[in-house]
Amino acid sequence: AFLGPPEVNISSCLNCLNVTIKLPTSHFRENGKLLSLTDIYKELNYDITLKTLDGEHKRPREKTAEEIFNTVIEELYPNRNYCVSVTVTASLNEHSTSSPWKCVTADSVAQQDYHIVAIAGAVCFSLMLAGALKCLHAAGYIHQKKPLPHTLV
Repeated sequence: AFLGPPEVNISSCLNCLNVTIKLPTSHFRENGKLLSLTDIYKELNYDITLKTLDGEHKRPREKTAEEIFNTVIEELYPNRNYCVSVTVTASLNEHSTSSPWKCVTADSVAQQDYHIVAIAGAVCFSLMLAGALKCLHAAGYIHQKKPLPHTLV
């Protein structure tokens, strides 16, 4: 029996990827109850393949005894697109189907800092503009309350 593809979700973090993996469901039943892969095999292996512009990189094999778990792939280049595929195997069953590729761009510090700087700049500019208008109003350049000279009426 082939172990079906795991469910994989990825999100980007700072120079890293956060990978959430849900083990494939099994089709084995015991006393009418559907068994999970961890019920059957206790411990499973998972292999993560990372695809970048320069090719595919297979990461070291890891083990899990959980149905849903997280792993973080660190030390990645910022602003680069990464794709991830996961294969789950058991010591007694090496037949498996890999998950479909999921892709995301790794975040960078500069990008996050840029957003903060842009927002702070917009707020400062708005405050300066409001202050300048307030000064002009106080000086009487805007909304002049003096009556017009009789010659213009």
